[in-house]
Amino acid sequence: MILNFIFNILGTVLTIYSFAIIIYIFMSWVPSARETSIGRFLTNICEPYLEPFRKIIPPIGMIDISPIVALLVIRFASTYGLPGLYNMIVRFM
Repeated sequence: MILNFIFNILGTVLTIYSFAIIIYIFMSWVPSARETSIGRFLTNICEPYLEPFRKIIPPIGMIDISPIVALLVIRFASTYGLPGLYNMIVRFM
């Protein structure tokens, strides 16, 4: 029961983090939006995750597709990774 609760919280955290990344991406379209307190907060929580993807995936022209790949990785983790990990732990209990 507690294990199910923990994995539900982890799924919720991944969903909230995905929305934070989407908001951070949209903030790049608004001039000086990242200099606000919310923009600095989102920069502090999103950039450490997005930075490795930016090193691997170069921008195509003026478009940076690395956040899309980062969001797909989060989606994959929440759809397949968490349930798979949960089932593996439950089998060993």
